[in-house]
Amino acid sequence: MSRLTAFPIEDYRAHQVEIDRAVGEVLRGGWYVLGGEVAAFEEEFAAFVGAKQAVGVANGTDAIELVLRALEIGVGDRVVVPSHTAVASASAVIRVGAEPVFVDVDGVTKTICPERLEELLGSEMGRGVKAVLAVHIYGHPCEMEALEAVCGRHGVTLLEDCAQSHGAVYRGRNAGSMARAAAFSFYPTKNLGAVGDGGAITTSDEALAERIKVLRQYGWVGRYVSDFEGINSRLDELQAAILRVKLRTLPERLAKRRMLAGVYEEMLAGVDVVERPEVRADCVHGWHLYVVRSAEREALMAHLSGLGIPVAVHYPVPIHLQPGYVKYAERSPALPVTEALSREVLSLPMHPYLDEAGLAEVVAGVRSFEEGRAAK
Repeated sequence: MSRLTAFPIEDYRAHQVEIDRAVGEVLRGGWYVLGGEVAAFEEEFAAFVGAKQAVGVANGTDAIELVLRALEIGVGDRVVVPSHTAVASASAVIRVGAEPVFVDVDGVTKTICPERLEELLGSEMGRGVKAVLAVHIYGHPCEMEALEAVCGRHGVTLLEDCAQSHGAVYRGRNAGSMARAAAFSFYPTKNLGAVGDGGAITTSDEALAERIKVLRQYGWVGRYVSDFEGINSRLDELQAAILRVKLRTLPERLAKRRMLAGVYEEMLAGVDVVERPEVRADCVHGWHLYVVRSAEREALMAHLSGLGIPVAVHYPVPIHLQPGYVKYAERSPALPVTEALSREVLSLPMHPYLDEAGLAEVVAGVRSFEEGRAAK
């Protein structure tokens, strides 16, 4: 019998008593939107990240949009994003009326390549760029010092997309604390997941935080009167209460993810059909996903799926090649590394409720594929 349990339900089971109690208290309290639970979670999450402020919002996509709105980035402006990421990173840019400009990543960490960003911002394609969204993909921190230097030389604002990087650390700095502002998602599968949608923005720019708080609720400064064109994007009390419960145990679950990544590293040593992920020096990976590369990805994925091993591809089609976004590729540079990754990346099971026996089952499946190939 497979030991590869599903993450969101196991996460609930692990916290069930505390979550049920917290939800009951909210329901009995009768205040369900932007109340005490949200305020407490914002304070606790800001402390976890190491930022002065956290602002709870409805989801991670809204978090990016609200940051851009608060920075007055919109029609006529351009924002650099990687194409090797979830489409939400680019869709939020379009929602404020700005245009995404795609940049290539490096093939090892899969994060924005500083050299390619420098080339882009120094070229004609860099005209009109107001911000760069650094996506800590899969939980691996971007090369933030190099990105900060590039953005500084070109007068561009650096932002973080931390949807997959809760608990990641770059040279002593936590993901979400290194740029002007950062966007988090609490989708149920994230390292810190709600039971539904949720998101947050972290920043140490307190004036920016206050503007975001206004924008997330219709632009109200006083109730029912909009001083700005805001939106409705509020983290509800139930999700905040659930997130507060899970936040208390997040450090130990992050430690378990790191341990499991180490087990994969050891077990996959000598397996040639996959290339194991590497971690940049002086960084702590968040291990939201454990992603390998394989030139035989499609066949390997079919083999593992046939064994009942849940694998996935993050992401099979780069944003710039998707029908809804291909027009933006015309004003972006070539992305050869991104396109190669889309053909080769494969996500193996990874969450803190797995054990070494479960990982051994996965690795045995990979090895049986390799052995079958060798026998042909």
